[in-house]
Order: sequence, then structure tokens, then C-alpha cells
Amino acid sequence: MHRKLSEAGLRNRIKLIATGKMVNPAGVAAALCLGADVVCSARGFMFALGCIQALQCHHNTCPTGITTHNPKLQRGLDPTDKATRVANYADAIKREVGLIANSAGVMNPSDLALHHAFSVGADGAPVPLEKAV
Repeated sequence: MHRKLSEAGLRNRIKLIATGKMVNPAGVAAALCLGADVVCSARGFMFALGCIQALQCHHNTCPTGITTHNPKLQRGLDPTDKATRVANYADAIKREVGLIANSAGVMNPSDLALHHAFSVGADGAPVPLEKAV
């Protein structure tokens, strides 16, 4: 999408937001390399809160108390503890994406570009992602 928007002269007018299973620093860094301006990680923050993927969100019966209005189920949700866990997750993602950016030779994750990304070929050798996209 980044390349197509750039070719059409629209990239400076449109922001790209990457979402969907952006849980770990490698995924976030890859999205930035592919041209994302912003990365959203709802799933990562749900895990940091203690989500166990019981798939009960839409039934109002979440056993961890995260996605329910039932006071009995919410008792297991300690805001003080969860705030610390969420803050730790956010800090770790920020720090580790920064380390990946530094390893690629840039000072800021927003400076990551497609030429910084590689995938692993069938023979185990690195393949520039530029050739795959």
C-alpha cells in the first residue's frame, strides 16, 4: 500500500495504520518497515491485562473480568496490578522496537524503511523484503 500510494503521489496525504496481531516488537518493526505510520496493538494490551482468550467477550462472561460488566467476574481485575502490567508491556515494546531500529542503523523506529527488512529464504539465507514486495 505504501508503494502504491507513493507512486500515485498520495502518500503524504494518507496515514497508514497497521493493526492485527501486532503483539511483539518484531511485528511492530516489520509494519514500520513496510510503511506504517502508526501501529495499533489491542491484542497485546489485552494479553498484558490478563486475557486468556476464553472467547467469551461477546457473552459478557469473560472469566478474567476484562470484557464483562458482571461485578462478580470483575473482582479478579485488580486495576493497580493491571496498570503496572500494561505499563511494563508498553515500555518493553517501545524499548525493544527501538533496539531493532538501532540494530538496523537508524536512531528512531519511524526511520525504518523497506530496505531494513529481510525474510528468511527456503535455504535459510536472508532475502531483502524489497524483492518480495
